[in-house]
Amino acid sequence: MDDLLQSLVANARLDNATLAKTHGIAEAEVAERIADYEQSGIIKGYQAILNEDQLDGGRVTAVIEVSMTPERGGGFDRTAARIAKFPQVSSMYLMSGDFDLMMFVQGDTLQEVAQFVSEKLSTIPGVTGTATHFMLKTYKHRGVLMHSEEAHERLKVSP
Repeated sequence: MDDLLQSLVANARLDNATLAKTHGIAEAEVAERIADYEQSGIIKGYQAILNEDQLDGGRVTAVIEVSMTPERGGGFDRTAARIAKFPQVSSMYLMSGDFDLMMFVQGDTLQEVAQFVSEKLSTIPGVTGTATHFMLKTYKHRGVLMHSEEAHERLKVSP
């Protein structure tokens, strides 16, 4: 990943003038390179990283591991593309190991996520098993710490 992309990943709100100064290139070149990244699909979008633990009425997030039977001529791709279209699925990855897919699913309640798994995900042809893990607290997301460290005073030792 080049330096300009690394800067955008760290802080997508940096303006072109700041990026140009930081990287020692012309502002027009920054704008051109960013436009090229967007057009070619390297940059797919820009998002704020939220500390969902601090939001009222927070959502439930689950990590779901999925075992699948690959399709002849399509492998995992067609079934994965079908699963990825569900609005509950926020991220999904093909994995090595005991499971084939790992996905992050969101819902308003534990029951909503469980219903998604039992009624939609597990009924898809080719899905042979799932394991659902509910996230309880987020400590770090996409390189950002969610909770500031508190200063701890050392206890005084007395004889």
